[in-house]
Amino acid sequence: MTVPDRLRPGDPRLHAVLRLIQDSFAFMDGRIDPPSSMHRLTPEALSQQAETAEVWALGDPVAACVVLTPKPDCLYLGKLAVDARQRGAGLARRMVDLAAERARALDLPELELQVRVELAENHAAFARMGFVKTGETAHPGYDRPTSITMRRPVD
Repeated sequence: MTVPDRLRPGDPRLHAVLRLIQDSFAFMDGRIDPPSSMHRLTPEALSQQAETAEVWALGDPVAACVVLTPKPDCLYLGKLAVDARQRGAGLARRMVDLAAERARALDLPELELQVRVELAENHAAFARMGFVKTGETAHPGYDRPTSITMRRPVD
């Protein structure tokens, strides 16, 4: 498979990235509360993220993607998605490895992501990639944790 591409604002592949995110996150419907923010995601919003952060895609057609957002002390991974037909091929790990490369280039010492409390299988998958739980957060209007924050040092 090819190397990941950084997508620029207006890239037509942003539509394929959105479809991949929607398809990959659909299993969460009815499992997580509140519903995923991917329901509000649009090609225009992804194009904006390509301008203010980094949107990466792997493959043609797009088989994996991630949005990387620099924070003062870490690189945040969002919307990591892998095509269901490609699961088990190490693509999520490739995207996390890419994030580590980008963090090193940006002189950021850690990677960070959030995963919904209800998605225990995702907690385990990220733990296998070296992430550890560092906190919990609640979406606005919720009096209980709805997400777990996980971090891993950049090697």
